[in-house]
Amino acid sequence: MTVIDFTAFIDRLATASGETILPFFRTTLLGVENKSVSRDFDPVTEADRAAEAVMRRMIQANFPEHGVLGEEFGNRNEDAEYVWMLDPIDGTKSFIAGFPIWGTLIALLHRGMPVFGMMHQPYIGERFSGDNRSSRYRGPSDGRKLAVRRCASLKEATSFTTSPLLMNPDDRAAFSKVEAEVRLSRYGGDCYSYCMLAAGHLDLVIETELKPYDIAALIPIIIGAGGVITTWEGEPAQGGGRVIAAGDPRIHEAALKLLNC
Repeated sequence: MTVIDFTAFIDRLATASGETILPFFRTTLLGVENKSVSRDFDPVTEADRAAEAVMRRMIQANFPEHGVLGEEFGNRNEDAEYVWMLDPIDGTKSFIAGFPIWGTLIALLHRGMPVFGMMHQPYIGERFSGDNRSSRYRGPSDGRKLAVRRCASLKEATSFTTSPLLMNPDDRAAFSKVEAEVRLSRYGGDCYSYCMLAAGHLDLVIETELKPYDIAALIPIIIGAGGVITTWEGEPAQGGGRVIAAGDPRIHEAALKLLNC
């Protein structure tokens, strides 16, 4: 099968997960647990688990030979030719605070490489998708092809990170070198930052401590829109860790130099 053959199924996954999540959003009785064993706050909700369970059941029923890697229920058959990576709610902290800056991430990997990705925001009704060759946006009133914008230098760039407080001291110091050079630095966004980069609204996203399911779905969207995404070492980013995405290769190169100097 080709990626095209999976597109309709991925849409059904997104619809089912969204229908599962929305009854929990902005409700005062939402159950929240802290997954962290340290002093950090790493929340998980009933909505996270319910949405991932729905998607896993659909994948198992339609493609039982495929592997699945999910945030809430671990890995199954992860060495399969096709593997799904699922993050039911990327941006759980925004979700529990009532802000719609979160999304469901669905990635399809073929022999370890992300070949299709979707970010679905069911409350707003937006879907961002890509297959490394092109990327598209679908919203409540329109649909269009996504394209990054060109930006010649860091001094003209808009940069995002979810929060520098999530970085260790050394990474935060490296990030601050880039932050000092850009025109505008903003915090927050999680998966939305990458989609806004693909849509041409910002120029740079820098993160650390990412898990594979945090980033795999976003890679085909950014590359399909003409952007660049790697680790801080310039390697493929699907394994997570320290990640940098840029709309313009010149910005990517300049930021990498500062992060590694």
